Amino acid sequence: MTRSERSNDARAPRALITGVGGFTGRYMAARLAADGYRIWGTVRAGEPVDDAGVPGGITALAADLLDPEALAHAVEAVRPEVVVHLAAMANVANGDVARTYVVNVVGTRNLLDVLAHQRHLPRAVLLASSANVYGNATSGVIDECVAPQPANDYAVSKLAMEYVAKRWNAQLPLMIARPFNYTGVGQSTDFLLPKIVEHYARGDRSISLGNTEVSRDFSDVRDVVDAYARLIAAAPRGETVNVCSGTGWTLGEVLAMLSRIAGYEIEVNVDSRFVRANEVRHLVGSNAKLRSIVGEFACTPIEGTLRWMFEEACRRLRAG
Repeated sequence: MTRSERSNDARAPRALITGVGGFTGRYMAARLAADGYRIWGTVRAGEPVDDAGVPGGITALAADLLDPEALAHAVEAVRPEVVVHLAAMANVANGDVARTYVVNVVGTRNLLDVLAHQRHLPRAVLLASSANVYGNATSGVIDECVAPQPANDYAVSKLAMEYVAKRWNAQLPLMIARPFNYTGVGQSTDFLLPKIVEHYARGDRSISLGNTEVSRDFSDVRDVVDAYARLIAAAPRGETVNVCSGTGWTLGEVLAMLSRIAGYEIEVNVDSRFVRANEVRHLVGSNAKLRSIVGEFACTPIEGTLRWMFEEACRRLRAG
């Protein structure tokens, strides 16, 4: 690297991404790097950086959300201009309820407290919440005026996180993103769409699922991180914003798309173990507020996302 290149790199804006080794974190890091940011990201303490999924060129920092001292050291080292808080217990079906609450609520509180005590405050802090906070809202397409009705512990923990964050509204330039369902290459098969894609890529003849008539607003992860990056650029202080496509699809429709992509139909067995009593039946959002802040943007058609995931899964399985 030349002296000029080192100088330019030193002047680049600095971004801190919590949970940078996670599914969304890897795409977020690539998106901000493309925008010219230098990227630092937190990984869990004790997790080898080489195993954390951190993209090349990203500086990984071992800092658990539940360790305020480690968080303070990380933030002091980075002095970030923007912060994207993605680290969380993210699976609705996660069985460790206590940890879900502690990480999502107390962990976020720790981060915000550390940020508020820095000499160099960031110009934008984006907190990733979840559209699950809306629960079984019955208003059709859901905008930010719909009252939250969380229907599971994960959703309650995310709504509690939002309320905790309000304590720092006067001190920090906070914005809250409520992403609806999204997916893409690299998402764990613990999540529904990657699980279904994996079955098709293997050529399985049957699959066990829960209720296939639930309707979801599915986005492409690349669109989600694009929305996050554009929100960071706009920095709408104190705003809560849906991140979604505005279009709902049932699992039955998703299966039909994958049947076209894979060239065969899979037999679906409804397994009562996958049917939750507190299942959110319909979750489709309005992105009107998002567009009013960041401008118009194109949403990747869900069939295109599924094709991308299917082709990558097939390539990985062939490679062994």
